Amino acid sequence: MVTDTDAAAEFYATPRGAVAAHWLRLRLMAMWPGLEGLSVLGLGYPAPYLRLWREHAQRVIALTPAQIGAARWPPGAANLACTAEETALPFADLSFDRVLLVHGLEAAENARAMLREVWRVLKDDGRLLVVAPNRTGLWAYVESTPFGHGQPFSTGQIGRLLGESLFTVERRETALHVPPTSSRLILRGAKLWERAGHAMAPRFAGVILTEASKDLYAAVPSKARRVRRLVFAEAG
Repeated sequence: MVTDTDAAAEFYATPRGAVAAHWLRLRLMAMWPGLEGLSVLGLGYPAPYLRLWREHAQRVIALTPAQIGAARWPPGAANLACTAEETALPFADLSFDRVLLVHGLEAAENARAMLREVWRVLKDDGRLLVVAPNRTGLWAYVESTPFGHGQPFSTGQIGRLLGESLFTVERRETALHVPPTSSRLILRGAKLWERAGHAMAPRFAGVILTEASKDLYAAVPSKARRVRRLVFAEAG
């Protein structure tokens, strides 16, 4: 799993982290352009990516699971982040139009329970976008990056997990074809690596992006459950 938010922040402050964030942001923006007027939840460690939609979305909130700690976001502005139990999200039913799950699925202590909570807070016509390390890619096996911790996945495994959690896969993409190296020479050639890898070897990408919608025909409990939800607010 992502060991903690400080380690993730340190990675994204490096040249390798900046390159990874840049190319992943480009893929995310291609899948979810704009999002004007929508409510967006980033779950896991989403801070490097939520800035894509902050200026146009109606509401953008970052939530980190309690086991990895708090992370203030955005920097230099009023805090829009919180920390809570991943299986008890502190939001009402049908609160969000979009949920971005990044550095979260592989880190989850109970992935199915977390995804059921995402299902609950997502609007009926909303979309979930899961970013997870690819088990056949190099990034999943380099522990000096956040993608190298926790459980990597194949496309089939993600699809089955989402199906069991009452989601329907709508489309898939890949990103991070550049090797997970700190070599500045290779990092400067990231554009070539990304274009060539995406076209010719998508199965070896560093991460898999899976967009899913809610399965509205799935069974739901006939009686409401009383669930205790703990929220850890940042002091100061």
